[in-house]
Amino acid sequence: MTASVMLDIKMVTLNPQETADLIASTDVDIVDVRDEREFAAGHVVGARNIPLETLRADPDKYLVHKPIIVVCQKGVRSLSAAKLLERLGYSDVYNLDGGTSAWAKEGLQLATESIRTAA
Repeated sequence: MTASVMLDIKMVTLNPQETADLIASTDVDIVDVRDEREFAAGHVVGARNIPLETLRADPDKYLVHKPIIVVCQKGVRSLSAAKLLERLGYSDVYNLDGGTSAWAKEGLQLATESIRTAA
């Protein structure tokens, strides 16, 4: 009898280009955990705004179960959110390393269209 090992991907940190590639190739839920003002100033195209405190209060209320990319300004709040989701048993959670600052520095597009909130 052979034992099989199943890898359960929990939380992975991606650089901006890896994140852009994942967005282009996979149906993902992009969650920006900054406040509404920060989100409105520029966010990853297709992201929706769920401030970190709102997400912490009740993640299951706001998240869909597909790969989730968590984003913030520099990657600190999103890493905190991604680790929380990992502890809660979510799999396929990705953190954008360096946040929207690194994203913009790489020349990737930020949107400023009307705010999409979780509610």
